[in-house]
Amino acid sequence: MLKLLSKSRYLVIIAVLGCFIAATALLIYNTIEVISVVGKLFFPVGEEVGKTGKALVISLIEAIDVYLLATVFYIIALGLFELFVDNRLDLPDWLEINHLDDLKKKLIGVLVLVLGVLFLGQVAQWDGERNLMGLGIGIAGVITALTFFLQYSKSKDTGD
Repeated sequence: MLKLLSKSRYLVIIAVLGCFIAATALLIYNTIEVISVVGKLFFPVGEEVGKTGKALVISLIEAIDVYLLATVFYIIALGLFELFVDNRLDLPDWLEINHLDDLKKKLIGVLVLVLGVLFLGQVAQWDGERNLMGLGIGIAGVITALTFFLQYSKSKDTGD
């Protein structure tokens, strides 16, 4: 029974593959979208004729958001692999994950960045009529909660 439980950690490979496939699919799809958006800038067709620089900025901010989400999936895949399967991956020091708290910290950092980009995209699309304050306060609240969570986890680990 112990041997079975010990080997069951390899079931996490299913999640690793799923996250890796999701990250790869997002990266490929989004790169095609970016090429399409930039291509339409130089070769406008139909309704794209006369689109403003603001529309381009909005499209590219949305693309950055998708790239960041793809990065989240990739970091999860690497982290789960390192934690459960094999920790001998050749990764830069900042990406090495030795315990679950490392993975949480990296994910929270990327999530804060994603939330910031999401808000920036909404500001870039702002028509002057919608009230963005609620969204901004909500995002600020989530970022504050995540920051307190990280700080509390850090002080709990170090005994501060």
